[in-house]
Parts: sequence; C-alpha cells; structure tokens
Amino acid sequence: MSNSKRSDGRLFNQLRTIKITPGFTQHAEGSALIEMGDTRVLCTASVEPSLPKWLQGSGKGWVTAEYGMLPRSTHTRITREKATNSGRSQEISRLIARSLRAAIDLKALGERSITVDCDVLQADGGTRTAAITGGFVALTLAVAKLKLAGLVPAAVNPITQYVSAISVGVQDGSPLLDLNYEEDSAIGTDMNIVMTADGRFVEVQGTAELNPFSRDELGRVLDVATLGCRQLFEAQAKIVSPYMAIKLDL
Repeated sequence: MSNSKRSDGRLFNQLRTIKITPGFTQHAEGSALIEMGDTRVLCTASVEPSLPKWLQGSGKGWVTAEYGMLPRSTHTRITREKATNSGRSQEISRLIARSLRAAIDLKALGERSITVDCDVLQADGGTRTAAITGGFVALTLAVAKLKLAGLVPAAVNPITQYVSAISVGVQDGSPLLDLNYEEDSAIGTDMNIVMTADGRFVEVQGTAELNPFSRDELGRVLDVATLGCRQLFEAQAKIVSPYMAIKLDL
C-alpha cells in the first residue's frame, strides 16, 4: 500500500474530518447533521403510526428512507427533484433503507414506521455513505425518544447493531479511503462499503471504469473500509450511547 499523501494531504487510509451534530432540527423525532470533510448531509427520522398495507397486522414495524440533493449542493445548480422521480435517488434511497434495516429489530419496533430523510446540503463525494452513517444516528435518536415516551418497552432495545458506510477507491492497485469529489471523479475503481460493528457487510458496491480489479485488491479495499467504519462507529457511539445502550466491540 502506498504511504504517499493525497491532494488534500491525507494518507491513503485516513478519513476526512468527521462531525456529527445531533438534534439539528426541532420537529423530527430524531435528527443529525453529518459532515465528512466538505460533504454535509442532514438526516431526519420521522415516526408514523402507519405501515405499508403488506405489513399491517404483522406485528412488525418498518424503516424506509428518502435521499435527495439540494439544487446548489454541487458546483453547478442541479434541477430540484423528488426521490420518486430520479433513478439515482431511488437507488440511493433503497441502499440507505436496506442499510438501516440491518441495524434494527423490526418486531421490537412495533407496528409503526420510521422514514429517514437524507438531504444533501453540500456535496464533495461520499454523500450516500455519509447519509447511511448519519441516518443511523437519526434513527437511533428517534427510537430512543419512543422508549422515553413509553411507546417501546423499557426492557426492549430495537436497535441491535451499529451500521456505518464508507467509500474506497483503487488507484494504481492501492486503496484510498473516503474519496472526496476530486478523487471520485477521476478514479477508475470506486466502491461503497456498508458494515455492521461486528464486522459483517450489509452491502459491497464496486465498479471498475477502465481496469477490472483483482480479488486481492478487493480484499485490501475491505480491510481499509473496515478500519474506516470502525472510526465511524466510534463517532456514532459518542452521540447515541447516552440515549441507547448498543454493544460495540471493535
């Protein structure tokens, strides 16, 4: 692996500066602003007493997500869109929802639904992975509020696992952790890794633009992603541990 620094001065296995601000909005049951370098995503979790028809009477709850980018979150203005109208937004919304459902016991949640909205305020690479990491915090704070209100029994903990996500690129056979926009737009192989704190993978998305990647390169990517996600778990734990006891063995 290369020890050379990147254009922004980071080492190959170094995250951008991360900051998570909980309770960023007043009305949502759970909210968090996550900043990964210059990427900023507002995540809000809204609890509703209704369920999709196919889940009604099942004794289980549901977690879904919607992702969108503000028109001037990028270098040039993009058209304002709804998540239901954009293939990219739909795909990312489903990714976020799948990832967050890996963190929760839907039966313990009870027959209610939680929607996690992830709105990109400023994009500089890694918006979908930041949305998952921040979305977990917003989801956990919303569930903690349900427990505090007595809507979920005190002895029950619907949040079973930390979940975080990070991007990794491959440049000249070596992995680069947490790509910014400059790197993401130029790199040949780009992967998004979603992990649980016990070391399992929820999702591994990887594409090679020019040269296919090898199994050995994939292994190095997963190793570097694991190191990055562990740091994200620690950042999440600093926020949510006062509200919700979740096992974290790193």
